[in-house]
Amino acid sequence: MSTKKGAICDIGVVGLAVMGENLILNMASRGFTVAVFNRTTTKVTKFVEGRGAGKTLVGCMSPEEMVAALKKPRKIMFMIKAGPVVDMTIDKFLPLLDEGDILIDGGNSNFNDTNRRFAALEEKKILYCGAGVSGGEEGALKGPSIMPGGHKAAWDHVKPIFQAIAAKVVEGEGKEEKEVPCCEYIGEGGSGHYVKMVHNGIEYGDIQLICEAYSVLKQLLGCTNEQLATIFSEYNKGDLDSYLIEITRDIFGKKVEDDDDSEYTYVVDCIRDTAGQKGTGKWTGISALDLGMPVTLIAESVFARCLSAQKDERVLASQKLEGPAEGPAERLSAYKGPNNPKRQELINDIKDALYAAKIVSYAQGFVLIRAASDEYKWNVDLGSCALMWRGGCIIRSKFLGNIKAAFDKDANLRNLMMDDFFTAAIHKAQAGWRRICTLAISSGIPCPCFTSALSYYDGYRTARLPANLLQAQRDYFGAHQYQRLDKPGWHHTNWTGRGGTTASSTYSK
Repeated sequence: MSTKKGAICDIGVVGLAVMGENLILNMASRGFTVAVFNRTTTKVTKFVEGRGAGKTLVGCMSPEEMVAALKKPRKIMFMIKAGPVVDMTIDKFLPLLDEGDILIDGGNSNFNDTNRRFAALEEKKILYCGAGVSGGEEGALKGPSIMPGGHKAAWDHVKPIFQAIAAKVVEGEGKEEKEVPCCEYIGEGGSGHYVKMVHNGIEYGDIQLICEAYSVLKQLLGCTNEQLATIFSEYNKGDLDSYLIEITRDIFGKKVEDDDDSEYTYVVDCIRDTAGQKGTGKWTGISALDLGMPVTLIAESVFARCLSAQKDERVLASQKLEGPAEGPAERLSAYKGPNNPKRQELINDIKDALYAAKIVSYAQGFVLIRAASDEYKWNVDLGSCALMWRGGCIIRSKFLGNIKAAFDKDANLRNLMMDDFFTAAIHKAQAGWRRICTLAISSGIPCPCFTSALSYYDGYRTARLPANLLQAQRDYFGAHQYQRLDKPGWHHTNWTGRGGTTASSTYSK
Protein backbone atom coordinates (compact mmCIF):
# COMPACT_ATOMS: atom_id res chain seq x y z
CA MET A 1 0.00 0.00 0.00
CA SER A 2 1.35 3.38 -1.00
CA THR A 3 1.81 6.03 1.66
CA LYS A 4 2.18 8.87 -0.86
CA LYS A 5 -0.23 11.78 -0.56
CA GLY A 6 -1.94 13.78 -3.26
CA ALA A 7 -3.62 12.94 -6.55
CA ILE A 8 -1.47 10.01 -7.68
CA CYS A 9 -4.08 7.37 -8.54
CA ASP A 10 -5.18 6.48 -12.05
CA ILE A 11 -8.55 5.11 -10.96
CA GLY A 12 -10.58 4.46 -7.81
CA VAL A 13 -12.55 1.29 -7.10
CA VAL A 14 -15.39 1.20 -4.57
CA GLY A 15 -16.32 -2.26 -3.29
CA LEU A 16 -14.15 -5.06 -2.00
CA ALA A 17 -16.18 -8.15 -2.71
CA VAL A 18 -14.70 -10.90 -4.91
CA MET A 19 -14.97 -9.06 -8.24
CA GLY A 20 -13.79 -5.73 -6.82
CA GLU A 21 -10.69 -7.16 -5.13
CA ASN A 22 -9.62 -9.11 -8.19
CA LEU A 23 -10.16 -6.23 -10.62
CA ILE A 24 -8.04 -4.00 -8.38
CA LEU A 25 -5.21 -6.54 -8.34
CA ASN A 26 -5.52 -6.87 -12.11
CA MET A 27 -5.22 -3.10 -12.52
CA ALA A 28 -2.21 -2.92 -10.21
CA SER A 29 -0.50 -5.76 -12.09
CA ARG A 30 -0.84 -3.71 -15.29
CA GLY A 31 1.00 -0.75 -13.77
CA PHE A 32 -1.94 1.37 -12.62
CA THR A 33 -2.13 2.99 -9.19
CA VAL A 34 -5.54 2.30 -7.66
CA ALA A 35 -7.39 4.09 -4.86
CA VAL A 36 -9.44 1.62 -2.83
CA PHE A 37 -12.55 2.26 -0.73
CA ASN A 38 -15.21 0.14 0.91
CA ARG A 39 -18.17 1.19 3.04
CA THR A 40 -16.89 -1.14 5.77
CA THR A 41 -13.47 0.44 6.11
CA THR A 42 -11.93 -2.46 8.03
CA LYS A 43 -12.06 -4.35 4.72
CA VAL A 44 -9.84 -1.68 3.18
CA THR A 45 -7.12 -2.19 5.79
CA LYS A 46 -7.39 -5.97 5.59
CA PHE A 47 -7.13 -5.94 1.79
CA VAL A 48 -4.25 -3.50 1.34
CA GLU A 49 -2.25 -5.19 4.09
CA GLY A 50 -3.16 -8.69 2.87
CA ARG A 51 -3.67 -9.56 -0.81
CA GLY A 52 -2.79 -6.01 -1.83
CA ALA A 53 0.43 -5.75 0.18
CA GLY A 54 3.29 -4.38 -1.91
CA LYS A 55 0.95 -3.41 -4.77
CA THR A 56 0.36 0.10 -6.13
CA LEU A 57 -2.74 0.70 -4.02
CA VAL A 58 -3.88 3.61 -1.88
CA GLY A 59 -6.30 2.68 0.88
CA CYS A 60 -9.00 5.30 1.47
CA MET A 61 -11.21 5.56 4.53
CA SER A 62 -13.83 7.89 3.04
CA PRO A 63 -15.16 9.13 -0.30
CA GLU A 64 -13.33 12.40 0.38
CA GLU A 65 -10.00 10.59 0.69
CA MET A 66 -10.61 8.69 -2.52
CA VAL A 67 -11.53 11.80 -4.51
CA ALA A 68 -8.43 13.60 -3.20
CA ALA A 69 -6.22 10.68 -4.26
CA LEU A 70 -7.35 10.65 -7.91
CA LYS A 71 -5.83 12.34 -10.94
CA LYS A 72 -8.19 14.47 -13.03
CA PRO A 73 -10.49 13.71 -14.64
CA ARG A 74 -11.27 11.46 -11.72
CA LYS A 75 -12.36 7.94 -12.61
CA ILE A 76 -14.31 6.05 -9.94
CA MET A 77 -15.58 2.52 -10.56
CA PHE A 78 -18.33 0.96 -8.42
CA MET A 79 -18.09 -2.81 -7.91
CA ILE A 80 -21.09 -3.01 -5.61
CA LYS A 81 -24.52 -4.62 -5.45
CA ALA A 82 -26.92 -3.42 -8.13
CA GLY A 83 -30.00 -1.41 -7.19
CA PRO A 84 -30.52 1.37 -4.63
CA VAL A 85 -26.97 0.96 -3.26
CA VAL A 86 -25.60 2.34 -6.53
CA ASP A 87 -27.81 5.44 -6.28
CA MET A 88 -26.79 5.97 -2.65
CA THR A 89 -23.11 5.67 -3.55
CA ILE A 90 -23.49 8.12 -6.43
CA ASP A 91 -25.12 10.57 -4.02
CA LYS A 92 -22.14 10.29 -1.64
CA PHE A 93 -19.57 11.03 -4.33
CA LEU A 94 -21.46 13.53 -6.46
CA PRO A 95 -20.92 16.65 -4.27
CA LEU A 96 -17.17 15.95 -4.27
CA LEU A 97 -16.75 15.77 -8.05
CA ASP A 98 -15.96 18.35 -10.70
CA GLU A 99 -17.35 18.75 -14.20
CA GLY A 100 -15.96 16.06 -16.50
CA ASP A 101 -15.23 13.53 -13.74
CA ILE A 102 -16.25 9.96 -14.51
CA LEU A 103 -18.37 7.45 -12.58
CA ILE A 104 -18.37 3.82 -13.71
CA ASP A 105 -20.85 1.15 -12.63
CA GLY A 106 -19.21 -2.25 -13.09
CA GLY A 107 -22.01 -4.26 -11.44
CA ASN A 108 -24.98 -6.09 -12.97
CA SER A 109 -27.28 -3.09 -13.00
CA ASN A 110 -30.54 -3.09 -14.91
CA PHE A 111 -30.00 -1.10 -18.13
CA ASN A 112 -33.10 1.01 -17.38
CA ASP A 113 -31.42 2.21 -14.17
CA THR A 114 -28.26 2.97 -16.14
CA ASN A 115 -30.25 4.95 -18.71
CA ARG A 116 -31.78 6.97 -15.85
CA ARG A 117 -28.45 7.62 -14.11
CA PHE A 118 -26.80 8.49 -17.41
CA ALA A 119 -29.40 11.20 -18.10
CA ALA A 120 -29.37 12.57 -14.52
CA LEU A 121 -25.58 12.84 -14.37
CA GLU A 122 -25.40 14.34 -17.83
CA GLU A 123 -27.37 17.30 -16.49
CA LYS A 124 -24.72 17.73 -13.80
CA LYS A 125 -21.84 17.51 -16.34
CA ILE A 126 -20.60 14.24 -14.84
CA LEU A 127 -19.70 11.47 -17.30
CA TYR A 128 -21.28 8.09 -16.62
CA CYS A 129 -20.24 4.67 -17.85
CA GLY A 130 -22.22 1.46 -17.34
CA ALA A 131 -19.73 -1.36 -17.87
CA GLY A 132 -20.73 -5.00 -17.79
CA VAL A 133 -17.93 -7.22 -16.48
CA SER A 134 -17.93 -10.99 -17.05
CA GLY A 135 -15.54 -13.76 -16.16
CA GLY A 136 -16.07 -14.42 -12.49
CA GLU A 137 -13.28 -14.38 -9.93
CA GLU A 138 -10.58 -15.76 -12.23
CA GLY A 139 -11.57 -13.52 -15.13
CA ALA A 140 -11.52 -10.39 -12.98
CA LEU A 141 -7.99 -11.20 -11.82
CA LYS A 142 -6.46 -12.41 -15.08
CA GLY A 143 -8.56 -10.69 -17.73
CA PRO A 144 -12.36 -10.35 -17.96
CA SER A 145 -14.63 -9.42 -20.81
CA ILE A 146 -15.66 -5.79 -20.29
CA MET A 147 -18.69 -4.24 -22.03
CA PRO A 148 -18.60 -0.45 -21.52
CA GLY A 149 -21.39 1.88 -22.54
CA GLY A 150 -22.32 5.44 -21.61
CA HIS A 151 -20.69 8.74 -22.47
CA LYS A 152 -18.21 8.41 -25.34
CA ALA A 153 -16.03 11.01 -23.65
CA ALA A 154 -15.82 8.76 -20.58
CA TRP A 155 -14.71 5.82 -22.74
CA ASP A 156 -11.85 7.86 -24.17
CA HIS A 157 -10.44 8.21 -20.64
CA VAL A 158 -11.07 4.69 -19.31
CA LYS A 159 -10.10 2.88 -22.52
CA PRO A 160 -6.36 2.54 -21.69
CA ILE A 161 -7.17 0.97 -18.31
CA PHE A 162 -10.02 -1.28 -19.42
CA GLN A 163 -8.27 -2.59 -22.52
CA ALA A 164 -5.10 -3.24 -20.53
CA ILE A 165 -6.89 -5.39 -17.92
CA ALA A 166 -9.30 -7.15 -20.31
CA ALA A 167 -8.85 -10.64 -21.72
CA LYS A 168 -7.08 -10.83 -25.09
CA VAL A 169 -7.82 -12.95 -28.15
CA VAL A 170 -5.84 -13.42 -31.36
CA GLU A 171 -7.37 -12.06 -34.56
CA GLY A 172 -6.15 -12.62 -38.09
CA GLU A 173 -3.53 -14.98 -39.48
CA GLY A 174 0.16 -14.84 -40.36
CA LYS A 175 1.50 -11.31 -40.63
CA GLU A 176 -2.01 -9.97 -39.99
CA GLU A 177 -2.24 -11.76 -36.63
CA LYS A 178 -2.71 -9.48 -33.65
CA GLU A 179 -3.86 -9.59 -30.06
CA VAL A 180 -7.17 -7.82 -29.49
CA PRO A 181 -8.69 -6.90 -26.10
CA CYS A 182 -12.16 -8.25 -25.24
CA CYS A 183 -13.34 -4.73 -24.51
CA GLU A 184 -14.67 -2.09 -26.87
CA TYR A 185 -17.05 0.85 -26.59
CA ILE A 186 -20.64 -0.28 -27.16
CA GLY A 187 -22.76 2.86 -27.22
CA GLU A 188 -24.58 5.55 -25.27
CA GLY A 189 -26.76 5.23 -22.18
CA GLY A 190 -27.32 1.77 -20.75
CA SER A 191 -26.05 -0.13 -23.81
CA GLY A 192 -23.12 -1.69 -21.94
CA HIS A 193 -25.33 -3.13 -19.24
CA TYR A 194 -27.85 -4.23 -21.87
CA VAL A 195 -25.24 -6.23 -23.75
CA LYS A 196 -24.08 -7.74 -20.44
CA MET A 197 -27.70 -8.61 -19.63
CA VAL A 198 -28.09 -10.46 -22.93
CA HIS A 199 -24.73 -12.15 -22.35
CA ASN A 200 -26.09 -13.45 -19.05
CA GLY A 201 -29.34 -14.52 -20.70
CA ILE A 202 -27.38 -16.50 -23.30
CA GLU A 203 -25.35 -17.96 -20.43
CA TYR A 204 -28.62 -19.16 -18.84
CA GLY A 205 -29.52 -20.82 -22.14
CA ASP A 206 -26.09 -22.44 -22.63
CA ILE A 207 -26.17 -23.88 -19.12
CA GLN A 208 -29.70 -25.25 -19.51
CA LEU A 209 -28.86 -26.85 -22.86
CA ILE A 210 -25.88 -28.60 -21.29
CA CYS A 211 -28.09 -29.76 -18.41
CA GLU A 212 -30.60 -31.20 -20.88
CA ALA A 213 -27.83 -33.03 -22.72
CA TYR A 214 -26.65 -34.42 -19.37
CA SER A 215 -30.17 -35.53 -18.50
CA VAL A 216 -30.64 -37.46 -21.76
CA LEU A 217 -27.20 -39.06 -21.52
CA LYS A 218 -27.78 -40.13 -17.95
CA GLN A 219 -31.38 -41.31 -18.26
CA LEU A 220 -31.26 -43.04 -21.66
CA LEU A 221 -27.67 -44.30 -21.72
CA GLY A 222 -27.17 -44.73 -17.98
CA CYS A 223 -23.81 -42.95 -18.27
CA THR A 224 -21.50 -42.98 -15.29
CA ASN A 225 -19.75 -39.78 -14.28
CA GLU A 226 -16.50 -41.10 -15.77
CA GLN A 227 -18.28 -41.70 -19.08
CA LEU A 228 -19.91 -38.28 -18.96
CA ALA A 229 -16.52 -36.64 -18.39
CA THR A 230 -15.14 -38.49 -21.42
CA ILE A 231 -18.12 -37.53 -23.61
CA PHE A 232 -17.90 -33.84 -22.72
CA SER A 233 -14.14 -33.93 -23.22
CA GLU A 234 -14.81 -35.11 -26.77
CA TYR A 235 -17.51 -32.49 -27.28
CA ASN A 236 -15.00 -29.83 -26.26
CA LYS A 237 -12.65 -30.75 -29.12
CA GLY A 238 -15.05 -29.76 -31.88
CA ASP A 239 -17.68 -27.13 -32.65
CA LEU A 240 -18.78 -27.03 -28.99
CA ASP A 241 -15.31 -26.01 -27.75
CA SER A 242 -16.15 -23.60 -24.93
CA TYR A 243 -15.54 -22.69 -21.30
CA LEU A 244 -18.88 -24.12 -20.13
CA ILE A 245 -18.35 -27.50 -21.83
CA GLU A 246 -14.83 -27.58 -20.39
CA ILE A 247 -15.93 -26.98 -16.80
CA THR A 248 -18.79 -29.47 -17.21
CA ARG A 249 -16.19 -32.11 -18.06
CA ASP A 250 -14.25 -31.18 -14.91
CA ILE A 251 -17.38 -31.22 -12.73
CA PHE A 252 -18.16 -34.83 -13.63
CA GLY A 253 -14.71 -35.88 -12.47
CA LYS A 254 -14.80 -34.19 -9.06
CA LYS A 255 -15.17 -36.66 -6.19
CA VAL A 256 -16.40 -35.99 -2.66
CA GLU A 257 -13.47 -35.41 -0.29
CA ASP A 258 -12.29 -38.51 1.59
CA ASP A 259 -13.05 -36.96 4.96
CA ASP A 260 -16.59 -35.96 3.93
CA ASP A 261 -19.03 -38.41 5.52
CA SER A 262 -21.33 -38.87 2.51
CA GLU A 263 -23.13 -41.70 0.75
CA TYR A 264 -22.14 -40.11 -2.57
CA THR A 265 -18.91 -40.58 -4.51
CA TYR A 266 -19.17 -37.55 -6.81
CA VAL A 267 -19.96 -33.98 -5.82
CA VAL A 268 -22.44 -33.38 -8.66
CA ASP A 269 -24.62 -36.29 -7.48
CA CYS A 270 -25.11 -34.92 -3.98
CA ILE A 271 -26.16 -31.40 -5.07
CA ARG A 272 -29.86 -30.58 -4.59
CA ASP A 273 -31.58 -30.13 -7.96
CA THR A 274 -32.93 -26.64 -7.36
CA ALA A 275 -31.72 -23.37 -8.86
CA GLY A 276 -32.51 -19.68 -8.53
CA GLN A 277 -31.74 -16.71 -10.74
CA LYS A 278 -30.22 -13.32 -9.98
CA GLY A 279 -32.37 -11.32 -12.36
CA THR A 280 -30.44 -10.78 -15.59
CA GLY A 281 -32.06 -13.76 -17.34
CA LYS A 282 -35.49 -12.54 -16.26
CA TRP A 283 -34.66 -9.01 -17.41
CA THR A 284 -33.65 -10.38 -20.81
CA GLY A 285 -37.04 -12.06 -21.16
CA ILE A 286 -38.90 -8.94 -20.06
CA SER A 287 -36.98 -6.75 -22.51
CA ALA A 288 -37.64 -9.25 -25.30
CA LEU A 289 -41.37 -9.04 -24.60
CA ASP A 290 -41.22 -5.24 -24.48
CA LEU A 291 -39.50 -5.15 -27.88
CA GLY A 292 -41.64 -7.91 -29.41
CA MET A 293 -38.67 -10.21 -30.00
CA PRO A 294 -39.20 -14.02 -29.69
CA VAL A 295 -36.25 -14.86 -27.42
CA THR A 296 -37.83 -18.18 -26.54
CA LEU A 297 -34.80 -20.24 -25.50
CA ILE A 298 -33.56 -17.79 -22.88
CA ALA A 299 -37.08 -17.46 -21.49
CA GLU A 300 -37.39 -21.25 -21.25
CA SER A 301 -34.04 -21.46 -19.44
CA VAL A 302 -35.31 -19.02 -16.80
CA PHE A 303 -38.57 -20.94 -16.42
CA ALA A 304 -36.60 -24.18 -16.10
CA ARG A 305 -34.87 -22.72 -13.04
CA CYS A 306 -38.21 -21.60 -11.65
CA LEU A 307 -39.60 -25.12 -12.08
CA SER A 308 -36.52 -26.63 -10.45
CA ALA A 309 -37.17 -24.48 -7.39
CA GLN A 310 -40.54 -26.22 -6.90
CA LYS A 311 -38.74 -29.29 -5.56
CA ASP A 312 -41.30 -30.40 -2.97
CA GLU A 313 -44.17 -30.14 -5.46
CA ARG A 314 -42.20 -32.08 -8.07
CA VAL A 315 -41.49 -34.89 -5.63
CA LEU A 316 -45.22 -35.21 -4.90
CA ALA A 317 -46.11 -34.99 -8.59
CA SER A 318 -43.57 -37.70 -9.45
CA GLN A 319 -45.55 -40.10 -7.24
CA LYS A 320 -48.92 -39.32 -8.85
CA LEU A 321 -48.56 -38.09 -12.44
CA GLU A 322 -47.78 -40.74 -15.03
CA GLY A 323 -45.44 -40.38 -17.98
CA PRO A 324 -45.29 -42.40 -21.23
CA ALA A 325 -45.59 -46.18 -21.03
CA GLU A 326 -42.06 -46.52 -22.35
CA GLY A 327 -40.03 -44.04 -20.30
CA PRO A 328 -36.24 -43.69 -19.92
CA ALA A 329 -35.87 -46.82 -17.77
CA GLU A 330 -37.71 -48.97 -20.33
CA ARG A 331 -35.69 -47.58 -23.25
CA LEU A 332 -32.33 -47.96 -21.47
CA SER A 333 -31.83 -51.55 -22.59
CA ALA A 334 -31.78 -50.49 -26.25
CA TYR A 335 -28.55 -48.55 -25.67
CA LYS A 336 -26.66 -50.96 -23.39
CA GLY A 337 -23.22 -52.26 -24.30
CA PRO A 338 -20.03 -50.31 -25.06
CA ASN A 339 -20.03 -51.45 -28.71
CA ASN A 340 -23.72 -50.79 -29.29
CA PRO A 341 -23.91 -48.55 -32.41
CA LYS A 342 -27.12 -46.96 -31.12
CA ARG A 343 -25.20 -45.70 -28.11
CA GLN A 344 -22.66 -43.73 -30.15
CA GLU A 345 -25.38 -42.51 -32.50
CA LEU A 346 -27.24 -41.03 -29.54
CA ILE A 347 -24.08 -39.36 -28.20
CA ASN A 348 -23.52 -37.81 -31.63
CA ASP A 349 -27.16 -36.73 -31.90
CA ILE A 350 -26.95 -34.98 -28.54
CA LYS A 351 -23.87 -33.13 -29.72
CA ASP A 352 -25.78 -32.00 -32.82
CA ALA A 353 -28.78 -30.95 -30.72
CA LEU A 354 -26.51 -28.93 -28.43
CA TYR A 355 -24.83 -27.19 -31.36
CA ALA A 356 -28.00 -26.44 -33.32
CA ALA A 357 -29.87 -25.13 -30.26
CA LYS A 358 -26.84 -23.05 -29.31
CA ILE A 359 -26.92 -21.41 -32.76
CA VAL A 360 -30.59 -20.56 -32.20
CA SER A 361 -29.88 -19.13 -28.75
CA TYR A 362 -27.16 -16.79 -29.99
CA ALA A 363 -29.22 -15.86 -33.04
CA GLN A 364 -32.06 -14.80 -30.73
CA GLY A 365 -29.67 -12.92 -28.43
CA PHE A 366 -28.15 -10.88 -31.25
CA VAL A 367 -31.58 -10.17 -32.73
CA LEU A 368 -32.55 -8.75 -29.33
CA ILE A 369 -29.43 -6.57 -29.07
CA ARG A 370 -30.10 -5.19 -32.55
CA ALA A 371 -33.72 -4.43 -31.67
CA ALA A 372 -32.68 -2.60 -28.48
CA SER A 373 -29.96 -0.72 -30.35
CA ASP A 374 -32.54 0.47 -32.88
CA GLU A 375 -35.06 1.34 -30.16
CA TYR A 376 -32.64 3.32 -27.99
CA LYS A 377 -30.44 4.69 -30.83
CA TRP A 378 -27.27 3.05 -29.46
CA ASN A 379 -25.71 2.01 -32.79
CA VAL A 380 -24.25 -1.18 -31.30
CA ASP A 381 -21.65 -3.02 -33.40
CA LEU A 382 -22.74 -6.67 -33.17
CA GLY A 383 -19.38 -7.95 -34.41
CA SER A 384 -17.66 -6.13 -31.56
CA CYS A 385 -20.02 -7.81 -29.09
CA ALA A 386 -19.04 -11.23 -30.44
CA LEU A 387 -15.36 -10.29 -30.15
CA MET A 388 -15.78 -9.11 -26.55
CA TRP A 389 -17.35 -12.46 -25.64
CA ARG A 390 -14.57 -14.55 -27.21
CA GLY A 391 -12.35 -14.34 -24.15
CA GLY A 392 -12.60 -13.75 -20.41
CA CYS A 393 -16.36 -14.24 -20.06
CA ILE A 394 -18.46 -17.23 -19.05
CA ILE A 395 -19.83 -17.90 -22.56
CA ARG A 396 -16.44 -17.66 -24.27
CA SER A 397 -16.10 -20.21 -27.05
CA LYS A 398 -14.57 -20.99 -30.43
CA PHE A 399 -18.03 -20.51 -31.91
CA LEU A 400 -17.98 -16.74 -31.27
CA GLY A 401 -15.23 -16.26 -33.85
CA ASN A 402 -17.70 -17.52 -36.48
CA ILE A 403 -20.30 -15.03 -35.21
CA LYS A 404 -17.87 -12.13 -35.52
CA ALA A 405 -16.97 -13.25 -39.04
CA ALA A 406 -20.67 -13.31 -39.95
CA PHE A 407 -21.20 -9.71 -38.84
CA ASP A 408 -17.91 -8.60 -40.38
CA LYS A 409 -19.19 -9.97 -43.68
CA ASP A 410 -22.63 -8.38 -43.29
CA ALA A 411 -23.08 -5.76 -40.57
CA ASN A 412 -26.83 -5.65 -41.37
CA LEU A 413 -27.37 -9.41 -40.98
CA ARG A 414 -30.84 -9.78 -39.47
CA ASN A 415 -30.44 -13.29 -38.05
CA LEU A 416 -27.33 -15.43 -37.61
CA MET A 417 -29.12 -18.45 -39.08
CA MET A 418 -29.16 -16.63 -42.44
CA ASP A 419 -25.35 -16.48 -42.60
CA ASP A 420 -23.98 -19.19 -44.91
CA PHE A 421 -21.77 -20.73 -42.20
CA PHE A 422 -24.60 -21.08 -39.71
CA THR A 423 -27.14 -22.12 -42.34
CA ALA A 424 -24.86 -25.01 -43.31
CA ALA A 425 -24.13 -25.88 -39.67
CA ILE A 426 -27.78 -26.02 -38.66
CA HIS A 427 -28.71 -28.04 -41.78
CA LYS A 428 -26.00 -30.57 -40.93
CA ALA A 429 -27.04 -30.84 -37.27
CA GLN A 430 -30.82 -30.75 -37.55
CA ALA A 431 -31.48 -34.48 -38.15
CA GLY A 432 -29.80 -35.41 -34.86
CA TRP A 433 -31.46 -32.45 -33.15
CA ARG A 434 -34.90 -33.60 -34.27
CA ARG A 435 -34.21 -37.16 -33.19
CA ILE A 436 -33.20 -36.02 -29.70
CA CYS A 437 -36.28 -33.81 -29.31
CA THR A 438 -38.54 -36.63 -30.49
CA LEU A 439 -36.85 -39.18 -28.24
CA ALA A 440 -36.92 -36.89 -25.21
CA ILE A 441 -40.62 -36.11 -25.64
CA SER A 442 -41.62 -39.74 -26.25
CA SER A 443 -39.53 -40.82 -23.21
CA GLY A 444 -40.90 -38.15 -20.88
CA ILE A 445 -37.55 -36.38 -20.40
CA PRO A 446 -38.04 -32.58 -20.12
CA CYS A 447 -35.87 -30.70 -22.63
CA PRO A 448 -37.54 -27.27 -22.83
CA CYS A 449 -34.62 -25.49 -24.48
CA PHE A 450 -33.87 -28.15 -27.10
CA THR A 451 -37.54 -28.23 -28.12
CA SER A 452 -38.28 -24.49 -27.93
CA ALA A 453 -35.21 -23.80 -30.07
CA LEU A 454 -36.46 -26.26 -32.67
CA SER A 455 -39.93 -24.68 -32.65
CA TYR A 456 -38.36 -21.25 -33.19
CA TYR A 457 -36.25 -22.59 -36.05
CA ASP A 458 -39.27 -24.18 -37.70
CA GLY A 459 -41.35 -21.07 -37.12
CA TYR A 460 -38.64 -18.79 -38.54
CA ARG A 461 -38.31 -20.86 -41.73
CA THR A 462 -42.11 -21.08 -42.26
CA ALA A 463 -43.40 -18.67 -44.91
CA ARG A 464 -47.03 -18.91 -43.78
CA LEU A 465 -47.88 -19.33 -40.10
CA PRO A 466 -51.42 -19.89 -38.73
CA ALA A 467 -51.60 -16.31 -37.43
CA ASN A 468 -54.22 -15.63 -40.11
CA LEU A 469 -56.67 -17.64 -38.01
CA LEU A 470 -55.52 -15.79 -34.90
CA GLN A 471 -56.28 -12.46 -36.58
CA ALA A 472 -59.69 -13.74 -37.70
CA GLN A 473 -60.54 -14.74 -34.11
CA ARG A 474 -59.48 -11.34 -32.77
CA ASP A 475 -61.55 -9.59 -35.38
CA TYR A 476 -64.54 -11.87 -34.61
CA PHE A 477 -64.62 -11.20 -30.85
CA GLY A 478 -63.12 -7.71 -30.71
CA ALA A 479 -63.36 -6.14 -34.18
CA HIS A 480 -59.58 -5.67 -34.09
CA GLN A 481 -59.27 -5.79 -37.92
CA TYR A 482 -56.76 -7.67 -40.07
CA GLN A 483 -54.63 -7.13 -43.17
CA ARG A 484 -55.31 -9.05 -46.38
CA LEU A 485 -52.94 -10.75 -48.82
CA ASP A 486 -54.89 -9.48 -51.84
CA LYS A 487 -55.79 -5.92 -50.81
CA PRO A 488 -54.01 -3.07 -48.96
CA GLY A 489 -55.07 -1.56 -45.66
CA TRP A 490 -56.90 -2.89 -42.58
CA HIS A 491 -60.21 -4.73 -42.83
CA HIS A 492 -63.08 -5.85 -40.60
CA THR A 493 -65.64 -8.59 -41.24
CA ASN A 494 -69.14 -8.73 -39.78
CA TRP A 495 -68.68 -12.43 -38.92
CA THR A 496 -72.17 -13.10 -37.48
CA GLY A 497 -74.24 -10.74 -39.56
CA ARG A 498 -75.35 -9.13 -36.32
CA GLY A 499 -72.32 -6.89 -35.74
CA GLY A 500 -71.86 -3.35 -36.91
CA THR A 501 -69.23 -1.75 -39.09
CA THR A 502 -67.33 -0.06 -36.25
CA ALA A 503 -63.87 -1.54 -35.75
CA SER A 504 -61.41 -1.32 -32.90
CA SER A 505 -57.91 0.17 -33.24
CA THR A 506 -55.13 -2.06 -34.58
CA TYR A 507 -51.77 -2.96 -33.12
CA SER A 508 -48.77 -4.59 -34.72
CA LYS A 509 -47.12 -6.39 -31.78
